[in-house]
Amino acid sequence: MNTITTAQAAEFFQVHDNYLILTHVRPDGDTIGCAAGLCRALRQAGKTAYILENPEVTELFTDYINGLTIGADYTPETVVSVDIAARSLFPEPAKPYLDRVDLAIDHHPSQEFFAKATCLDSKRAACGQLVLEIVKQFTDITPKIGETLYVAVSTDCGCFQYSNADAAAHRAAAELMDSGFDPYPINRRHFRTKTFKRLRLEGMLTTGMELRDSGSTALVFLTRAMVESVGAGERDMDDISAFVGQIEGVKNGVTLKETEDGHVKISLRTDPGDLNASAVCALLGGGGHAAAAGAMVEGTMETVRQRVIDAIEQVRNG
Repeated sequence: MNTITTAQAAEFFQVHDNYLILTHVRPDGDTIGCAAGLCRALRQAGKTAYILENPEVTELFTDYINGLTIGADYTPETVVSVDIAARSLFPEPAKPYLDRVDLAIDHHPSQEFFAKATCLDSKRAACGQLVLEIVKQFTDITPKIGETLYVAVSTDCGCFQYSNADAAAHRAAAELMDSGFDPYPINRRHFRTKTFKRLRLEGMLTTGMELRDSGSTALVFLTRAMVESVGAGERDMDDISAFVGQIEGVKNGVTLKETEDGHVKISLRTDPGDLNASAVCALLGGGGHAAAAGAMVEGTMETVRQRVIDAIEQVRNG
């Protein structure tokens, strides 16, 4: 295990070149924002840098990486992953690089240390905070860099409403805003606007919700049939696991989403003082943070539901 500081990571970027940046499966704002911000910073510093094309990126995030991506035909000298904690989170195009990641930048306590060097701080609310601290040591934070890293930080903090939104996250956001971009369109796009299909899905989830522990734990079930009935796409379901936590009285929200290949994706959002989400998901083969974690489990919705309930009880009973 070779862990390095942000200062050492900044030095790493200055002495290497010809970069390929990897993002994780089902890419969210943190991995996309980090990749885009880092790629722009490296180019500004005179380096050659690209983001590996990820077929799972939705139109919600494509604008941030336009002009920065490249396919498998590019032969990099240096491979960097951002916001990837485990080998299982490598999308298909990134799998050939599983054993040749030179540097991983991450904030997950479940980091597997698959890279030659790892810059890790699990106390950071978002990986974007680490990338900000690294890139400002070798280049200026332009409005474009600031915008993409703000996407990284703000989305992983739920527009600064999640329990991980500490003072450091707010300071990072303010520093990024000082670069000169307008945060209003970003906040509206990611936190105030929902498609009609998304609203219909939320209605279905509410109807089928299961409340436990006197209403403090809620489970919702998103089946393929529900998705198909409204014609929803991935953008309509982006961060849908945050929906459960908006319900008054709910401390711990579990979202079970049926996939096309016979698995169920588990997203767990908790009050970490009441339930450690990472500990629960670790029992199911996944991981994450104390307040937000996930796992992918093979089986039917009902069998996976019971496994989640059993895992929650196991963690609570010590």
